[in-house]
Amino acid sequence: MKRRRFVQSIPFLCASPALVAQSIAKIDTLSPDAVGKPVTRFFAASQLAALRRLSDIILPPIAGAPGALDAGAPEFLDFLVGQSPLATRTLYRNGLDTLNAQGMAKYGKAFAALDGTQADVLLSPLRVQLKYREHKGELACSTCTGSLVSADPFDVFLHHAKADILTATTNSREWITYASRNRGSGGNGTYWLAPE
Repeated sequence: MKRRRFVQSIPFLCASPALVAQSIAKIDTLSPDAVGKPVTRFFAASQLAALRRLSDIILPPIAGAPGALDAGAPEFLDFLVGQSPLATRTLYRNGLDTLNAQGMAKYGKAFAALDGTQADVLLSPLRVQLKYREHKGELACSTCTGSLVSADPFDVFLHHAKADILTATTNSREWITYASRNRGSGGNGTYWLAPE
């Protein structure tokens, strides 16, 4: 349509709002949260599979509450660890690779393919409470300062991963929705959402 023709049609359009409303195309919209799925970026496929299995073991769905997989905790940790300091990235990659290597050595399968009994054997360090050292009056992050007392980095990884999985799950949209619906309190309604 040429400019002159458009300008000539303005009075007609102003006089007939119903006609304008009919001629405007309606666009269906959705919330980005409803359609967006986090995309894995940091971990290799075998590492992410091990993290997903570890997450499901640490926090499965219980009595209607969402588990770590329902909450997308492994995908969020993929994003979070990928943005973390080098020490944390190294701790996670080495720890997940160790889980897979131990599974292959002991059972001939990667950690993600192990049954519950087999996985429980590899996760036995989680049954031991690690001790913390004081660092400037507070408990400091072991990956940053070495405050966890353990000679085995794999033990440190398992304890950090467990804490991170629990935190990621209980701070997810799915958990907040469940908590507000079933307990009457959803905190302040904020939750994490990994960027796409």
